[in-house]
Amino acid sequence: MISFELTQSQVMARDMVRELAKKELRQRARGCDEESRCPDDLLEKSWALGLVSAGIPEAQGGAGAAAEQTTSALVLEELGYGCASLGAMVMAPMLFVRPLLDFGTDSQKQIYLPLFTGNRYHAATLALHEPNFGFDPAKLRTTAERHGDHFVLRGEKHLVPMGDRSSHFLVIARGQEPGVRQLQAFIVPRDARGLHVHAEPERTIGFQAMPWGRLSLDDLHAPLDWRLGGDQGIDGRRLLASLRVGGAALCVGLARAVTEMAVAYAKERVAFGQAIAKKQAIAFMIADMYTEVESMRWLVWKAASELERGVDATRSSVLAQDYVARKTMKIADDGIQVFGGHGFIRDYPLELWFRNARLLTTHEGPVAV
Repeated sequence: MISFELTQSQVMARDMVRELAKKELRQRARGCDEESRCPDDLLEKSWALGLVSAGIPEAQGGAGAAAEQTTSALVLEELGYGCASLGAMVMAPMLFVRPLLDFGTDSQKQIYLPLFTGNRYHAATLALHEPNFGFDPAKLRTTAERHGDHFVLRGEKHLVPMGDRSSHFLVIARGQEPGVRQLQAFIVPRDARGLHVHAEPERTIGFQAMPWGRLSLDDLHAPLDWRLGGDQGIDGRRLLASLRVGGAALCVGLARAVTEMAVAYAKERVAFGQAIAKKQAIAFMIADMYTEVESMRWLVWKAASELERGVDATRSSVLAQDYVARKTMKIADDGIQVFGGHGFIRDYPLELWFRNARLLTTHEGPVAV
């Protein structure tokens, strides 16, 4: 049986994050974008809601609640509604925590999960992307060669979320053969010998508040217990599916924000004696925007529910990512069209949301559900 009703706990989580999105993220998004930074107090306020620790077992100091992917998708939509860039920063530690929950050994969970149950924001992240044209997770250039009691990691990573302050990096490398099934992940502490974290962050067209890091791995010796999942390793397909769904959920929130603002503006803006919302071209455009947001959400929920049930969500996550990416950019562009010349003015958030949408729809994995 398929149910489209949220549980009481999901409604509470959604409403709690929606309040944060409206009062904090939305209000401070422009300043953070202009200054290319996120204030520590904003991260601490978000951390206090327990969005990361809620899914960590009580044995490791967490709240012990179920780490449901559908609930995470709801949370990410609301964060994307406030500000996709700041929302990704708030949830960046999940790029490390979610794979640890999914694939980590008991020992790895006992060691690392307690880092994320304290009262202060703790940054750790995923290092997946590489600075080469036509990036493909199935054809990574970062290598991990086994040498007796350790692995030797070599490669370059870029567009690493929260790279400036992360204590640990989950470095994704290819196996002996190319392919998603062969992916390996290594827990690398910031002070590891052979790891160089470049001081200058990468600048991007959108997500300018996010400190995008760049890493170099020069003959880094990684002990066997740094390999996530031990001898069993990770399921690369599930890892990538989780990243796709998380990014798509942020997109849904961003697209919803554009749609709601376009509706409000079209009702207020008067041209030739009547509100532009009564103009057929504008009315049809807004109707399409609203319809697409609803469709996007169902695709994301379907993929998230498959992850939650432990089935292969590769197909559903790819469908969600592809559809949501295309429609989010269309909605962001249509929002600017509704606003006309005002859409280009920084007094309104449309141009900021457009820039964030451009990066979000081309970058695989700023967050994980």
